[in-house]
Amino acid sequence: MATTPSPKSRDHTPADVAVKERASHPHAPDQPVDVADAVPVRHPLRWLSVAVLAVLAAQLGHFLITNPNFEWGTVGEYFGAQVFGQGIVTTIELTVVAMAIGIVGGVFVAVGRMSENRVLSTVCGAYVWFFRGIPVLVQLIFWYNLSALLPRISFGIPFGPEFISTETNTLISPWLAAILGLGLNEAAYMAEIVRGGLLGVDHGQTEAASALGMGRARILRRIVLPQAMRFIVPPTGSQVINMLKATSLVSVIALADLLYTAQSIYNRTFETIPLLIVACLWYLVMTSVLYVGQSFIERYYARGSSRNAPQSFWDFALFRRRMARTAQTAPVTETSS
Repeated sequence: MATTPSPKSRDHTPADVAVKERASHPHAPDQPVDVADAVPVRHPLRWLSVAVLAVLAAQLGHFLITNPNFEWGTVGEYFGAQVFGQGIVTTIELTVVAMAIGIVGGVFVAVGRMSENRVLSTVCGAYVWFFRGIPVLVQLIFWYNLSALLPRISFGIPFGPEFISTETNTLISPWLAAILGLGLNEAAYMAEIVRGGLLGVDHGQTEAASALGMGRARILRRIVLPQAMRFIVPPTGSQVINMLKATSLVSVIALADLLYTAQSIYNRTFETIPLLIVACLWYLVMTSVLYVGQSFIERYYARGSSRNAPQSFWDFALFRRRMARTAQTAPVTETSS
């Protein structure tokens, strides 16, 4: 007559017996490992890549030094010229004003997209879809030529009397056209960034604040937004840098920014390459400053939220690897003599 093994007998497998024997002798020494003949792992592909990059860097340096068409003397002459200073100021002003419109408008559009009001949510979603789907250059040209669609712009009661009326060409200057094109487009992108940051906050925070009797506006201002900033700030910093570079598009509507200044000079002197190099150098200077500011802001908002702080500018510039801040302690074993 066959008998079925009891549950107690099934638990005593060879593996279980080995585990129990090891647990019964916690101070037993491990098997010794001989590391006398150990050799470090070699990485020949790394050295090969370094050699290839060194050759390419040498060729690039030789090209930059020996090619007379760069005209480095002309580059140094125009790099500190006052006319470029005016173009740089215009570029910075466009960046600041357009980003301010984009951030403020993006917050309102993001909150509207997350609203329970279906009409408001649909309108905000259509706004994001429309402005993200049209290139910025097309928007700039459209706003600059708005007078072809609306010869006059009036303000007053809808379908009623007009209080103020003016010509579109007088109102829509190249500066205002640039602000409208850059700012409204940026608001659509910032809306998605802000919405992603708000969705990254645990919903339990909102529920806890509601249980304390806080209103929705106060919850958003005091609870949700401060926690969402660590998700919003990094992409916002990237958007600021992109906006600084996108201001070069306003040169097509004859606004005297940094690129338009360079174009106006080399159209007279035919020194195209040196003037473009000057513009590139100034763009690199401004974006580098913005990167430093972004790294400090990221480190501020990342306090207490992660084990590793965000990479600083010098870590990025000097190719320093970010080390993990984990304390590793070696186990202490007691041996009996």
